This record gives sequence, structure tokens and C-alpha cells, in this order.
Amino acid sequence: MASDVQVLESAVVRFAGDSGDGMQLTGSQFTTSTALSGSDLATFPDFPAEIRAPAGTTFGVSAFQINFGAKSIKTVGDRPDVLVAMNPAALKVNIKNLRHGGLLVVDTGAFSKRNLQKAGYDVDPLSTHELEAYQLVELDISKMTLEAVKEFGLGNKEALRCKNMWTLGLMLWMFSRKREPVIAWLEKKFAKLPDIAGANVAALNAGHAFGETAELSVHFKRYQIGATHSVPGIYKTVTGSQALSWGIAAGGELAGLPIVLGSYPITPASPILHTLSNMKELGVVTFQAEDEIAAICAAIGAAYGGALGVTSSSGPGIALKGEALGLAISTELPVVVINSQRGGPSTGLPTKTEQSDLYQAIYGRNGDAPMPVIATRSPGDCFEAAIEACRIAVKYMTPVMLLTDGFIANAAEPWKLPDLDSIEPFKVTFAEAPEEGAEFNPLKRDEVTLARHWPKPGVAGTEHRIGGIEKSFDTGHISYDPENHQKMTDTRMGKVDGIAGDIPAQDVDQGEDSGTLAVVGWGSTYGPISEAVKAAREDGLNVSHIHIRYLNPFPANLGALLSSFDKVIVPEMNTGQLKTVLRDKFLVDAKPLNKVSGQPFTIQEILDVIRAEASS
Repeated sequence: MASDVQVLESAVVRFAGDSGDGMQLTGSQFTTSTALSGSDLATFPDFPAEIRAPAGTTFGVSAFQINFGAKSIKTVGDRPDVLVAMNPAALKVNIKNLRHGGLLVVDTGAFSKRNLQKAGYDVDPLSTHELEAYQLVELDISKMTLEAVKEFGLGNKEALRCKNMWTLGLMLWMFSRKREPVIAWLEKKFAKLPDIAGANVAALNAGHAFGETAELSVHFKRYQIGATHSVPGIYKTVTGSQALSWGIAAGGELAGLPIVLGSYPITPASPILHTLSNMKELGVVTFQAEDEIAAICAAIGAAYGGALGVTSSSGPGIALKGEALGLAISTELPVVVINSQRGGPSTGLPTKTEQSDLYQAIYGRNGDAPMPVIATRSPGDCFEAAIEACRIAVKYMTPVMLLTDGFIANAAEPWKLPDLDSIEPFKVTFAEAPEEGAEFNPLKRDEVTLARHWPKPGVAGTEHRIGGIEKSFDTGHISYDPENHQKMTDTRMGKVDGIAGDIPAQDVDQGEDSGTLAVVGWGSTYGPISEAVKAAREDGLNVSHIHIRYLNPFPANLGALLSSFDKVIVPEMNTGQLKTVLRDKFLVDAKPLNKVSGQPFTIQEILDVIRAEASS
């Protein structure tokens, strides 16, 4: 075995195994150790929808991919450099992603005849030439794990559960990561089960020691990946769901309002409910409703009562909330509606990512029911996007749709803790009673924003009627007058359109503000688009990257900016929804690049299209 440590700028590692093999836990602990080493990183948890698919089957495979390096990391990496396959099914599902020449580590102890059959192998691939394009390392991880933990007296099943820690120990050795954070976590997690804690620590140490002492192939080396030179500050590894939840809580603080979340559990939005439920000390109230309709109605009721209402779901749940969304628009109450998008339609691909709810967000209600829509682009960006959703909701007295997706929700990246004192508050002032003898009009509006004032229940003189039936512009009473309905419809539309003057002008993320080709994206396509455009520009191509946060209304300068490019392509994880909206709004001949596989774009997929368009 070569003794020299090889320095790398970055590496992509993918752990894959059965759903019961603890691959998500393994990946998250490798991530923690990597973050503490100062490397930049991006992660991609990829797991099945079934609570517990049959062990050893391909549709029960769970995987966790991490791209980490001593440079800025914006994607999870196109192809792993290292694949750890804990059984034949994991190998079959993931081998196509491993780069040629990459390192393949397999647990031969799991390659039994039965497991091979369940994975769909007629012949053991380890005995053929099928894997000759890779650096294959065959280890009986199961056997070595049993040997490492035998002193703790565990049953065979419990002992084998420790093999993910053996594997983690080996990978920590390979990439010069520290074991101490993992050991501390294990001892805390299993504090009441000392034998389990001890066995897992022993397996971790055994895997690490194996890397140090075993006579392995010359391909099995130790690597060193340094820290990134980040902006000084305190960093924390966060998922999108965590950062979004913290942003919502911060939005309540900045508005001077309590947060009331009405939610119903649904993948991949449930972690928002879990996170906010642990923030009671910040005035956050969470309510797990009996269904999606009750959840949003509770949020609307809270907003009527003077709180900032929030509700969270995914596409199917947002569909159920549709009628109540119209009510929130009609009553003009501030509610932040979080949509963690997933593969559809219907139940679709519950644990896979997609961007196919843009039409739903912009148009998906009965009547002319305009609503602001903004989108996050990365886990860390969720914090700022959530605050902005809160600001717009209370300033314009409107529900706001905040779009994220399954990839952003579950992925993790280092995030610099913000200086909260530097964020401008947007404190709310509630409506007061009119002068004695005057009638209170709940639809009295700000002349600039067109937002109605916000009467808080219990304030004498501000009693009023509210509901989904059309109201008079002048009095707030029920009105069926045709001209009034026209005026109210135009006013609600004008209020949302006017937000375009209160959001930043659209910038160009990379490149010039005019030229041959613009690659326009939104949401979680940010990373692969950014890296593809960077590579294309290094090749001398005239290409720019524009990434849109504000999807309704668009930034005021977006139309002019797009028209300054000869060609526009729009990569989306749907069948072309933003492309269609851009064509409708600006008559721009935007070309789609669509992917609906449940997996994020690779850099190469976008780069190939950029090269083709730029040269045609």
C-alpha cells in the first residue's frame, strides 16, 4: 500500500446500501466530520419512498452522496469518485453513476446467492469482467464488523447494524477526517445503551484501523482535502428545511409578530414542522392539523388574529389548500405558504425532487387570484428567502408562496451565521379605530403599496366583517356590484404587480448583461447551471447565467435583460414551466432543457446544451 498521502482539491463519495443499513446516518456523520475539517461541501440524500422496502431489493436502496473540497462547492458532483456498495442491489442501482476509474468498495459478505437474485443478478458481478472499468476493492465488511463488536455480546442482527460505522471509519481514514466528532455523537445518542454505543465506536475504530494496517491494492490510497478559504465567521452545516425554518422564525422577530404554523405531515416538508416545533421560546406556535385544509385555515385564522400565519406542504397538499388560498387572497391576510416540491403528479415520487409546481404557484386557484411567488436556490439561501417572504406578506397584506424542493430541503451545506442586527426590521402597525362618528373600513389602503390596513380583533371601533364573498372597495361590506368587483380584482392584481418596484433588479450571476446566450434558471438548478456556465466561459463561450428568485411578479428589468441576449435556454426539473411563463410575459423565444427523472441536473447535461446552442 502506498504510504504517501495524496492531496486532492475535491472528491465525491457515495454511500449506498439497503434502507436498513444506515446510509443516511453514515453520510450525515461523514458530512459533520468534513464540515469540522473546514472543507466546503454539498450533500444529496437519496432514499426510497417506502417506509421499509423488502431488504436486498433495488427499490429499497438508500444512498447518500457528498461532494467536498478545498474550493467553493455548488453541486453534489456529477459522478462519484468513490462508491461504497453495501449489497448487490446498491451496486446495481448506483454503478452506472461511478466515474470510470473510480474506486468501488463492496461488502462481499452481503453478496450471497439470495441477495444476488433479489437484486436481479444471474451471475455474481464480482466474478465477471463487468466491473473492470473501476478500481474494485472487495472487503468482507460484515465479517470484520462481527469480529470487531463480538466482545459486546450483541445478537448477529444487532451486530451487523454496526457495519455502517465500520465503513464510515474506513472512509474517514481514507480522506483524513477525524473520528472524534462521530464518537462523541455515538456516545450521546446511545447514552442509555452503553453496549450499543461501545459496539458502534469499536466498529468505527476497526474500520479506521483497517485502512491504516491492511495490505490493500495500490489503488487504495489516503487522501488529504484541505479547508476552503471562506469569509471569516461562524459556520454551521444546515439543510434547506432547517435554514428555512430559522428564516421564518427570524421573519416573525423582524415583523414583531408571533409565528403560527398550521401544518400536516408530508414528505419532504415535514422537517419544517419538526424544526419550528422546537422554537417555542421565540414565540413560534405549531399546530399539527388533521388535514391540509385545516392546516391552512388555522394559519389564516392566526393571521386574522394578528399573527404571521405560515403553512407548509408539498404539491399534493398545496392542491388541497387551493380554496383556502383563495380565501387568504380575498381577505388579504399575510400567510406564508411553503411548497417543498417533489415528483408528481398525485403521489408521484414522494422522496425525489422536481420543480413542477410553478404553474400551481402562479395560477393554481379559481378566479383571478394573484399571489407573490419567490423561490430558494440552495439550503443556505432558504434563510434569506424565508425572511423576504415574511416581509412581503406583512407589507402587502397578502399570502406569499415560497417554493423550495426535495433536493434543497434534504441537502446540506456550510452556512455562515448571519448578523441579525444588520437585517432591517419591518415592524407591523395594526389599524386603529377611526375618529368618533366615522365608519371603520377594513379595506382602507396604503396609497403606495395598496395593502389594506390590518385590524386586530379586540380593538374597539375596528369591528368588521370578513370572508370570501366580494367586499366593497369603499366600505368593506359585502358587494355584488359589477363595477366594484372589477375594481377589487384590478386592485388585488395591482397590489401584487406593484411588488416589482420593491424587489431588487434582476442581476446576472455570471457573465455580461448582454450577448450570445443566457442560461436562465430558478430554484435548485442554481448549482449545476453555475458550474456549467463557469466551465463554458473558461472555454471562451459567450454565455451568462441569470437566476430568478422573484417569480411573480418578475423583477422590473427582467424583460429588457432577457431581450439583450440572442438566445435564452431554461433548464428546469419539469416540462418547461418557467420557459412558458417567460414567453407569455416577455415574448422571448426561451428554449427549454427539461428533466423529470427525480434526480437533479448534472453539470455535464447543461454544459452539453450550452455548447450546442453557443455554436449553432
